[in-house]
Amino acid sequence: MKSKTHGYIFLLLALTIFSAQDAISKHLGSAYSPIFVTMVRYWAFGLFTVVLASKMRGGIAATARTKHPFLQVSRGILLATQVVLAITCFALIGLAHSQAIFAATPIIVALLAIPLLGEKVGWRRWTAIGVGLCGVLLILKPEGGFFDVNLLLAVVSCLNFALYVIATRYVSRQDSAMTSFFYTGIVGAFVMTLAGPFYWTPIQGWDWIWMLAVCLTGTSSHYFLIRAYDSLDAAAVQPLTYIQLVYASILGVLIYGETLTLNMIVGSIIVVAAGIFTVWREHVVARRAAVPN
Repeated sequence: MKSKTHGYIFLLLALTIFSAQDAISKHLGSAYSPIFVTMVRYWAFGLFTVVLASKMRGGIAATARTKHPFLQVSRGILLATQVVLAITCFALIGLAHSQAIFAATPIIVALLAIPLLGEKVGWRRWTAIGVGLCGVLLILKPEGGFFDVNLLLAVVSCLNFALYVIATRYVSRQDSAMTSFFYTGIVGAFVMTLAGPFYWTPIQGWDWIWMLAVCLTGTSSHYFLIRAYDSLDAAAVQPLTYIQLVYASILGVLIYGETLTLNMIVGSIIVVAAGIFTVWREHVVARRAAVPN
């Protein structure tokens, strides 16, 4: 019980820090290229993964050993791309609106898992997927007859992250979580170092502090998330990640003066409810499959 309590504390810390990181990223993404900001973030993140891997049993060599080198590299590229897309969305669309669309990720994952992982989905999850997608359409509904095409970038970001989750599920069948985490940091840092210098911009004044803050929040949030997964399974973690939507709404309104429309609020409630149900059903089905006949 104590271990689970610690797990929830670590998870809450991770989600709170992730949200602070998103708010800082919105500021930096509005002043600098999201690719440049992502590169600096990944330098800190990549260093963190190397240090962490060196402390594991067998060191870096053992941690880097994988059964799926191509997929691990693909995962790293997908997540690096996701960070760039997310920062761009925060700058163009806003924290609250972006996170409202990102909340549909578990629903998209469940949909893609059917053809890509061969998972079977019953009528309950099909219903939840359909309802969740209706919630997304409500969030995307044009205000005043004008559709913001920038919202499609958030949809692309959501699909991209769903592919990353699918790839992570697949490699987790044979690779350890630490191995996947290592490739996430190393590949992302390498890829962004190739692209980032083309978008290099001198950092001005106090933005040095914000850039340092986004690096520190990036490494600490991932550390606390790892600690949370030591005590909690995915079914317990996923529903609580929707706290980020609440945080994003509060920070977006208070700091950046964003507006929460009725469509966003109602659509978000529908998406979150459908997502939680989808994750819960996946957990139930997985537990039943694990019980020997």
